[in-house]
Amino acid sequence: MKTVAFVPIRLNSQRVAGKNLRLLGGEPLMCHILRTLTGVAEIDEVYVYCSDERIREYLPEGVRLLRRSPDLDCDTTLGREIYDSFTAEVQADLYVLAHATSPFIRAETLSKALRQVRSGKYDSAFSAEKIQTFAWFGGRPLNYRLDDIPRTQTIEPVYIETSAFFIFPRTLWLEGRRRIGDKPYMAVVDRIEGLDIDNPEDFTMAEIIAAGRRLG
Repeated sequence: MKTVAFVPIRLNSQRVAGKNLRLLGGEPLMCHILRTLTGVAEIDEVYVYCSDERIREYLPEGVRLLRRSPDLDCDTTLGREIYDSFTAEVQADLYVLAHATSPFIRAETLSKALRQVRSGKYDSAFSAEKIQTFAWFGGRPLNYRLDDIPRTQTIEPVYIETSAFFIFPRTLWLEGRRRIGDKPYMAVVDRIEGLDIDNPEDFTMAEIIAAGRRLG
């Protein structure tokens, strides 16, 4: 089963300027997830999907650059447009969509998720964080009743996609444009592994974590 990982990257990030090449722990942010992907035995090929040739000089060994159209670099570009384009160019049985903004995801987490999907028990996989507290949605409690307040230890947890990675077969994407199927495996990660850098404060937190790991 050919498995291909790809990381969509653009160099004109708006919310955190230049974040994909900004140094974290001594190397560009994007290199963290790329090195992790190349260390997963179940992955056959790792690609960066980027329109800018200049990114090539930063790529770790074992990572390929596939140039995409600059038209996909717009703020209004939808994820499915990028996935459509990549899957049309690169054939695989199984795709691992990963994001540079999740630098602390572990190879072991990815490897386990891939094995779960390959076993046939699950049709896809994604990373998620388990939140076991009082949650609201649409102006109402989501996981408890106002007249029956449970202990936090027994409350029904909710799961939040971290967007660190999604694993899906080619058929799932081509037939339904879905990166999560009907029987997904949730790779539950902790707060650090699931950190997603979406704003300057997130990057500051990532720097603190990276510095702590160096000292440790």
